[in-house]
Amino acid sequence: MAKRGRPSKNAVTPKKEVLKHVSFTQMKDVKFNPSLFTPIKTGTVVDTVLSTEGGIFPGTNTVVIGDPGVGKSTVLLDLLANFQAKGKRVLFISGEMNEIDMFGYTKRFPKFGRIPILFMQQYASCPQAAIEKSLDQGFDVVLIDSWAEVNDMVQEENGWTRKKAESWLLDLMDKHNKAGNDANKHTAFINIQQMTKGGDFAGSNRIKHMTTSMAMIKFDGRGRDAQRYLVFSKNR
Repeated sequence: MAKRGRPSKNAVTPKKEVLKHVSFTQMKDVKFNPSLFTPIKTGTVVDTVLSTEGGIFPGTNTVVIGDPGVGKSTVLLDLLANFQAKGKRVLFISGEMNEIDMFGYTKRFPKFGRIPILFMQQYASCPQAAIEKSLDQGFDVVLIDSWAEVNDMVQEENGWTRKKAESWLLDLMDKHNKAGNDANKHTAFINIQQMTKGGDFAGSNRIKHMTTSMAMIKFDGRGRDAQRYLVFSKNR
């Protein structure tokens, strides 16, 4: 007698890769291009805050959080413009602002007008390809605003889980950290990230592990006594 209902499905377990060999690394045998250890500088006092050597280093990742309206985009675009003024190739990936928003910015900060910008709203149907093709050109410093917005766009495009979209972006950053682009540039990424209600960095532990520096922009005081400053919770 035939059973009613849907036919049973045989679960297919993917084959697990068999690890046949493990190798160890001795750092005395590792060699890198000396340029990796030459910091990228803005030429301003901010360099002394970014690292003890001054500036940020090629192939590193920085995550910055802060309360809404504290000035994250303004402060970091200022950094990017100063890197550009020193001859570095920079890119701003904007997942939140459009051309009208940015035009208002450049009215107040004219030097922002020279920064090349990838407006993700122009590529809402193909955000993954737009980002990958852009980064393949090779940049010294890339600012992403924001990490969450870019992840959400790619996640929606592909029907991925948040974890898979996050892994895609982390792997892509790692590729360009290691100069996997047409210009052989060890790209440094600065990511504006969301924060939890408790004021911590949102996202998986993998973001924290792959990040060289994690900082919060704070704004205290009123009027002439107001101060904006960076607080690092991690800086290797």
